Amino acid sequence: MHSTPPEDPRPWVAQYGSHIPAELPVPALACLPALAQAACARHAAQTAFTTVMPNGMYGSLSYRQVDEKSDDFARYLRQVLGLQAGDRVAIQMPNCLAYPVVLLGVLKAGCVAVNTNPLYTAREMAHQFKDSGAQVVVVVDMFADRLEQALPHTDVKQVVITRVPEFFPPVVGGIVHAVMKHWNRLVPRHGLRYTALPQALAQGAAAGGEVRSWWGGLTHDSLALLQYTGGTTGVAKGAMLTHGNLLWNVAQMRAMCASHIEEGREVVLTALPLYHIFAFTVNFLCMFDAGARNILVPSPRPIQNLQRAIENYKITWLTGVNTLYNALLGEEWFTAFPPRHIKAAGGGGAAMHHAVVERFEQVTGAPLVEGYGLTESSPVVCFQPLNRHRHKDTIGIPAPMTDVRLVNDHGETVAPGQPGELIVRGPQVMRGYWQRPEATAEVLKAGWLYTGDIAVMDAEGTFKIVDRKKDLILVSGFNVYPNEIEDVLTRHDGVLEAAVIGVPDAKTGEAVRAYVVKRDETLTAEALMAHCRTLLTGYKMPAGIQFRDELPKTPVGKILRRDLRAEVLAAKTPNPH
Repeated sequence: MHSTPPEDPRPWVAQYGSHIPAELPVPALACLPALAQAACARHAAQTAFTTVMPNGMYGSLSYRQVDEKSDDFARYLRQVLGLQAGDRVAIQMPNCLAYPVVLLGVLKAGCVAVNTNPLYTAREMAHQFKDSGAQVVVVVDMFADRLEQALPHTDVKQVVITRVPEFFPPVVGGIVHAVMKHWNRLVPRHGLRYTALPQALAQGAAAGGEVRSWWGGLTHDSLALLQYTGGTTGVAKGAMLTHGNLLWNVAQMRAMCASHIEEGREVVLTALPLYHIFAFTVNFLCMFDAGARNILVPSPRPIQNLQRAIENYKITWLTGVNTLYNALLGEEWFTAFPPRHIKAAGGGGAAMHHAVVERFEQVTGAPLVEGYGLTESSPVVCFQPLNRHRHKDTIGIPAPMTDVRLVNDHGETVAPGQPGELIVRGPQVMRGYWQRPEATAEVLKAGWLYTGDIAVMDAEGTFKIVDRKKDLILVSGFNVYPNEIEDVLTRHDGVLEAAVIGVPDAKTGEAVRAYVVKRDETLTAEALMAHCRTLLTGYKMPAGIQFRDELPKTPVGKILRRDLRAEVLAAKTPNPH
């Protein structure tokens, strides 16, 4: 392929070929309930969701059942509780059959969903519920005791409690819940006043009401979701995602993956939590629109929890983060008997490591394609194309209708091959942060979303993330990007995981420190340093390597460098006591 002149603002379009349209029509449907209703009409009798427990027990809902039950939940919110259009409803549960019922019910009621991590502490829950103004919380029983602590500090008026095996066949559901409650002691005691989800649905069905009248007036500009960023930059902020943002991102993903998605025939494994924007848009919305069967795993940890789901169902699509794929490749049941039906796997959320991608593709014979996105962009910005040669170790190319530029600190576009901050413009970019105009103004400038990620673009328009702006390490004035060092470390067969941070250094300003989890217990720091010397120039070399049993991670599996940095700073601060 000839190289595109640097002045071309969209050099990546040439990579779309004949499979990916450069321009997409404005989504014809006005809102997500319309998308859901259309999908349910097309695939009414097909299985929409199956929740699989670690022991293989399962429950399922068809598209028709999801449609009917979510209608009843919408009636409960509007007719029984008296909620109005735009009121916020927090949803706090792991992957289970209740999630799509409640989420679609909230949107059908014309309300705004507030996705909430069920692992939050009481303090984090109180902040998110108070900040969003949520009036109703739907929580899984496993975390009701924390909600009880948080509730007095919120405006919540009604609590609905669900269970992981909700909508399972009665006997199976009873066994699963009894094991969770009495054997595994996962269901705590609490003193909340609440309505059980089945009871709420029954009340909604009895109350009646024309559901379409509540969502019929929604438009692309209507707020659908308050998706809180993880709080990695201070207090968690609610990204305001509209129905239009999410519909556009579904259309963009469907266009990028059209060669590998067959309507009504896909089976997608959802191990990442649906409350996270990656799984929410890609696994839930895109695959629901495509009539797929969604295999929901309530918790992917330990990784053996995925075994029955992978062995018992003909999985065609899988999404995950680097740590999830790395863990799968450490399991003999996965590598000895890899899933045979996988068409493609998607990676994102954090940088995919070269060694993990290579090994996954060797084991499964399917491409593991990396993408890039943010909560603030619904989330997908870039994706490696599936229909042609792709550049590995990159985030691929921008989705149709998405503009991407790389700029320096003065906002000027940098030359191809030079690192710059990645900024995005497109119909999937959020309206702003909920009730935070100052924070919004910091990241949205003249229609462009400033991501804080440093990237480079080659002449063909393929992008590679170098690192987070704030994670950059300055060694004697040289820029060192942790992603690069981590990738080198994990190429060593004896390394399971690695994290790299900058630590203060009297000589060089900052020095590179590596934290490593061993795959091979005989691995030494000396051997690892020797490996690094063959791949890294002097100033990029780790000044120290610390071995750990595990690394701090988010619930989604992203390694938390900030926790390691905080540990270093705390060690340098004298204890006043």
